[in-house]
Amino acid sequence: MSIGRLPDHEQRVLDEIERALSRDRRPARRLRTLRVRRGPDVTRLPARIASCRPRGRTVSVLLAVSVALMVMGVVTSAPWAIWVFAAVWPPTLFAAFRLLCRWSGG
Repeated sequence: MSIGRLPDHEQRVLDEIERALSRDRRPARRLRTLRVRRGPDVTRLPARIASCRPRGRTVSVLLAVSVALMVMGVVTSAPWAIWVFAAVWPPTLFAAFRLLCRWSGG
């Protein structure tokens, strides 16, 4: 593959494509206003977690799901239920703790 100039017929096709794209304003506007998305800011993650303010409804739903998964895991001994419970239980405890701290005024 050469790095020289394109042949004339390929250059004409490329120019035609560029003309057609320059007439369409929507992609041009999107490209002008395109913002580079960065990943999550890991340095602010502890502050975001500490500022978590769960609602009572959210905590009650998490508790209900956790209890249902725990009962299902005990009754059926299904590994998926036990693993899902193990994944849901820590956020449930954290949310309940944060809600109790907020309710106590601390």
